[in-house]
Amino acid sequence: MLTWPTRRDWIFSIKAFVASMLALYIALALGLQRPYWAMASVYIVSHPLTGATRSKALYRVLGTLLGAGAAIVFVPALVHAPELLMAVVALWTGTFLYIALLHRTPRSYVFMLAAYTLPLIALPSVGAPEGIFDLAVSRAEEIILGIVCASVVGSVFWPSSVAGVLHDKSVRWLADAAQWTTDMLSADPEGKASRHHSRHRLAADILALDQLISQLSYDTESAARVHDAQELRGRMTMLLPALSTVASLVDTLRRHPDGVPAPLAGKMADVAAWIRKGAPAPAPAQIAQIARPPIVPGEGSDWYAALVSATEDRLRSLVELWQDCAQLQRRIGEKEAAPGWQPSFRNWEVGGERHYDHGLLIFSTVSAALATFCMGMIWIWSGWNDGASAVALGAVACCFFAALDEPAPQIRSFFWTTLACVVFAAVYLFFILTNAHDFGLLVALFAVPYLLLGIVLAQPRFALIAMPVAVNTASFVGIQGAFSADFPAFFNSNLAGVAGILFALIWTLQTRPFGARVAMRRLIHSSWRDIAKNAVGRAPAEHGPLRSRLLDRLGQLVPRLAASEDESSTDGFTEVRVELCALALQRELPSLPHDQQRAVEDVLRDVAQFYRQRLARQADKPAPAMHDRLLAALRALIARTDPSSRSARASLMDIHVALFPQYGIEKAK
Repeated sequence: MLTWPTRRDWIFSIKAFVASMLALYIALALGLQRPYWAMASVYIVSHPLTGATRSKALYRVLGTLLGAGAAIVFVPALVHAPELLMAVVALWTGTFLYIALLHRTPRSYVFMLAAYTLPLIALPSVGAPEGIFDLAVSRAEEIILGIVCASVVGSVFWPSSVAGVLHDKSVRWLADAAQWTTDMLSADPEGKASRHHSRHRLAADILALDQLISQLSYDTESAARVHDAQELRGRMTMLLPALSTVASLVDTLRRHPDGVPAPLAGKMADVAAWIRKGAPAPAPAQIAQIARPPIVPGEGSDWYAALVSATEDRLRSLVELWQDCAQLQRRIGEKEAAPGWQPSFRNWEVGGERHYDHGLLIFSTVSAALATFCMGMIWIWSGWNDGASAVALGAVACCFFAALDEPAPQIRSFFWTTLACVVFAAVYLFFILTNAHDFGLLVALFAVPYLLLGIVLAQPRFALIAMPVAVNTASFVGIQGAFSADFPAFFNSNLAGVAGILFALIWTLQTRPFGARVAMRRLIHSSWRDIAKNAVGRAPAEHGPLRSRLLDRLGQLVPRLAASEDESSTDGFTEVRVELCALALQRELPSLPHDQQRAVEDVLRDVAQFYRQRLARQADKPAPAMHDRLLAALRALIARTDPSSRSARASLMDIHVALFPQYGIEKAK
């Protein structure tokens, strides 16, 4: 539901309306063919944050020019072969949509705009191909005018900083994470809120920060602030599996007959108190001691002691990560952050790779391309004069929602809102705008509906629907230099657009009946495939990209798990913990004696084999023999107290707790 608009929402709405009226006035003064495109373009690029508006503006200009240039090339060459022209348009749309879906930054706007700008410009001009150049130039001018007006107004009047919003969101994120952490470290965790759902929400919130961070460089910020934001995002992602690991280890200790030992319980209480205070720097002495615990000879003489040791090791990593996150979050909020920040957590680095499900991406883009082609063929064979509008708006609907797991509900909403826009535009055009005798009165008549639309557009939950409503309403009303109200022309052209969206809806319901469930299963299987492939023998140089990919996959998976009511065989964190531990063990292998290396390698081969069996649906649980070899490896490392052995022992224990929780108490004591 809508929330009560804030001061920032009103400011954004007023700025967007002022920019749209400015663009419309200039377009009318210049005598552009379709001045309402300039007005509509303002709402395409407007965003409550100034940096986001700038980034969208730059890339949408490039995408518009690319699509317009393609129309100039293809229409004259293929106008006499309409089927071939439609095939080229569909192929262009699908190809650039695929490239757009590969980018999760503002750069995707270049390719998304290019994908549907070609059908928007090319198809209505096939009846008069000799005018395609003038039409393409005019459309580009109108769109760029709207984009420039939105950028200038957004930058000059009450600009809203991306850095400020990013700082506020990171503060709330750390507060939510602190609640989970302090609950987990509490001496009496009973009755606390469900940590399962809170960690899923935290992962979803990290994904939401990605767009803010990518827009920060367009917010006249220094390179150092952008670097700090990227470091914060990376460490927030690392923090989630670290928290999951500590939670599992602590839960196993609590279920053990000996419970949590008093010294460790005291450390946990100190960490919880430090986090509740906001993790002030420098850390108190008792927290610093957790960060660098002494190596005690003879430590880990039995499974329980090894479990305690592993919990301390992971608690140390949690403290280091938390300290980094708190410091970086404070630096983002400072006007001038001191140079030379040094991280506390150095256990492993994350590369820049992301996980892409190319199979689903190709399926989505091929579906959109085929829908565009089929609509085009219906238009050609039927001879419908206004059918080009149907193909164009149908292509827009397919492209705009292609990234969603279940696009049909959004396209359905788009269809009904577009239909409402047609009715609203008809009332405005034939009954209200007849009273607009000058531009000032026109502005006054547009003010109420568009100011309200701007309020809705400012709320991210409704932006995907509010933006097309604003754009379609401006397009359907079709303001020109002189008042013109031809009902048959209005009805035929706008009915075509509604029919195109209806076709896109029916097509999507038939070709994409599945949704998040399939995406989740594919993500989980990708995690299993990664572990089966990388648990053994990966070079250290490959570890960073592998960690980056698995953490990115986690960020995509857990929001879907949280939103799904289906039972799942995983919480999304188990596979991440297992693979991180496998990579950590590979890193420590060269430092271990030969017999211990063999014991650890046996475990890694068992891990890889188990996930290969899961992929082949041959096993849901690891075999008891794997558990025996895991315990044997732990015993082989018990006598050693060097840092490499301690780290390897902690990783082995983490794998044990992740894959054999049922053995944690009964058979491993």
